[in-house]
Amino acid sequence: MRRHTLALTACLIGASLLGTTSVQAANCITDKGSFGTYKAAFARDATAAGVGQRGLQALANAQLSSITWKFESRPSSQTGVSYNDPATFLAKRTGGSTQTFVNSVRSKVQKNSELFAAIEQRYGVPGSVLATIWGLETSWGGYLGKTEIVDGAVTLASYCRRHPKFEPHASAALMLVDRGVITATTNGGPSGELGHMQFLAGNWMRYGVDANGDGRVDPYNAADALASAANLLRQNGWQAGQPFGEGTANFRVLSAWNDSGNYQRAISYAGTQAR
Repeated sequence: MRRHTLALTACLIGASLLGTTSVQAANCITDKGSFGTYKAAFARDATAAGVGQRGLQALANAQLSSITWKFESRPSSQTGVSYNDPATFLAKRTGGSTQTFVNSVRSKVQKNSELFAAIEQRYGVPGSVLATIWGLETSWGGYLGKTEIVDGAVTLASYCRRHPKFEPHASAALMLVDRGVITATTNGGPSGELGHMQFLAGNWMRYGVDANGDGRVDPYNAADALASAANLLRQNGWQAGQPFGEGTANFRVLSAWNDSGNYQRAISYAGTQAR
C-alpha cells in the first residue's frame, strides 16, 4: 500500500440518520407475505427522511432476503453459543487455527505499518485491533458478502425483533444509493453491512472518513474503512494508550462495534496476541 499521510476529511456523504429523524416508523412484520406492505409504508418514511429518487427506486426493487429472514426468525436459543475461551471462538469463526489468524493479523499490520501507525496516531486505536476486526469481518477484504445490501438492510428493518432500531440503517443504505457510494445491487452482508469493515449504513454515514485524501469516503477503500472503524471506536470512548483486555474501559467500547461477547473477547485476544 502506498505511503499514507491520512487526510482524514470528515464524512462527505452527510450526517448520520441515527437520532436525526422524527418520522413515524413503518409497522414491523412477522411474516414474509407482508414485505410488500412494509416497503410501501417505509417508502413514505424514507421520503420524509430525505431519500431521493434513486434510493426510492432501489427500495421499490428490493426483494426480501431469505438468508436474513431465516437468521432473524430462528429461536433465540439457536442464535449462538457463548465461548468463554476466545481462542476456541476464533478457530470456530475462521475455520482454521487461532495462531494462523493471529499471525495473519500481525502480518497485515507489519505490511501496512505506515497506514496503521498514522491511524493510531490520529485515533489512538492500535493497528492490531483494527486488523483483527478487518480479518473477522471480511478476511482482510477477501470476502465482502453475497447479499444485496439494500435487500438485507430493508429485510432486517422490517422484522419486528430488529425494528425500529435498524430502520434508520435501511434509510441510510438508500441514501448511499442516492450518492453513488453503492448501487441498488451492490453485495454485502446479510444485515446490510458494507465494505472492508462491514459497517451498517447508518454507522458509515456517521463515522466514515476520507483517510487517503482522494475526496471520497469509500467503504471499499481499505484505508478509509480502517480509519472509519478507528473513528467509531474513538467517538464511543476509546482511550489511547490504555489496555483493552476484558474488564477494561476500552474493552467495553468494543460493544459499540459488535454487541457479541464472543466477538469482543476475540478482538481483545487476537489484538493483544498480535501486538
